[in-house]
Amino acid sequence: MDMKVSGGSSEQGIIYGNTHAKHEDKNLISRLLVSNFDNSLIKLMKQTKQKNIHEIGCGEGLLSLKLSSLGCKIRGSDFSANVIEIAKENAASQGVHPDIFSQKSIYNLDALTDSADLILCCEVLEHLEDPRAGLTVLEKITSNYILLSVPREPLWRALNLLRGSYIKNMGNTPGHLQHWSKHGFVRLISEYFDVIKTTSPIPWTMVLAKKTANKNQ
Repeated sequence: MDMKVSGGSSEQGIIYGNTHAKHEDKNLISRLLVSNFDNSLIKLMKQTKQKNIHEIGCGEGLLSLKLSSLGCKIRGSDFSANVIEIAKENAASQGVHPDIFSQKSIYNLDALTDSADLILCCEVLEHLEDPRAGLTVLEKITSNYILLSVPREPLWRALNLLRGSYIKNMGNTPGHLQHWSKHGFVRLISEYFDVIKTTSPIPWTMVLAKKTANKNQ
C-alpha cells in the first residue's frame, strides 16, 4: 500500500503519526519487525471473533485500512486534525469512505458514540502525559475486548541506539513520554481490564484484554 504519512510533524506541540512509512522501509529487518507486529495483532484480533472495531490513535489510518481490507467494520480517531486529513486521503486512495476517520482526543471519547466490540489502542499510551487518564476513558468505552501495544523497554531504546538513531536522547523516540517493561505494562493494564493474553513481537509488548465483569464504572 502506497500511502501518505505525516513525516514526524507536530500539532499543539505533540508529534503525530509516523515519521516514515514503516511498511515500506528499505531496511529488510525493519520491514520484518513491522510485519511480525501486524501478524501478531491480527492473530489476537481474530481470537476475539469481533469485527466491529474502533482504533484509538489511528494516525494516518494505515492499520485501520489494513483491517478494513480484511473485512472488518473499522473506524478510527485521533487527536490531530492534520493526521485525520491524511487518513481520509489514504482512505480515499484505497476506495474506502473517508468518514470512517474522525478527529477526537482519547480524553474526550464517549461510551455512547465511541464504544466498539473491540478497541484497538496501539502505540498511543507512550505518548500521553497521563496514561492512566487515557486508560480510564478506554475502560468506559470498551464494550467487550481491547487490544493495546507499546514499545518494550529498554529493548526499544537499545535497538534505536544500535542503528544509530536518537543518540542524544539515549535512543528515546521523539514524543515517547512513558516507558514500560513487558511486566510493568501488563501490570498496569490488569488494573483496568482482565488480561487474556500477552505477546512480545520484538520490540513491542502487546496485550489482549477484556472488560472486567461486574466492575463499577
